[in-house]
Amino acid sequence: MTPDLSPDDQKLVVLARAAQARIKSAAGAAVRDNTGRTYAGAEVTLPSLNLSAVEVAVAQAAAAGAERLEAVAVVGDSDKGRAAAADLGCRTLIRADSSGNPISSEEMS
Repeated sequence: MTPDLSPDDQKLVVLARAAQARIKSAAGAAVRDNTGRTYAGAEVTLPSLNLSAVEVAVAQAAAAGAERLEAVAVVGDSDKGRAAAADLGCRTLIRADSSGNPISSEEMS
């Protein structure tokens, strides 16, 4: 069953999909902080640096001063890095396929 997403959660999926598509990555992610600001990113794979899409989005939020995350959306193959989102108190994980179609929405523990 496809989850019903709020407009704010739908926006996260769109941002994650755009980040994924921009560099043709296997995964993209977007997070929303407690003030409503959003941050998106895609996987980074370099010889000396490997970051998941979630880690990139969380790092951008943290670098901008975010103190708490409300939700993370992941589009594509992997939700690796969800521990980084949990470090900032993220409560909701939204998964979508590579086309941006929502698959699940769950509470993180």
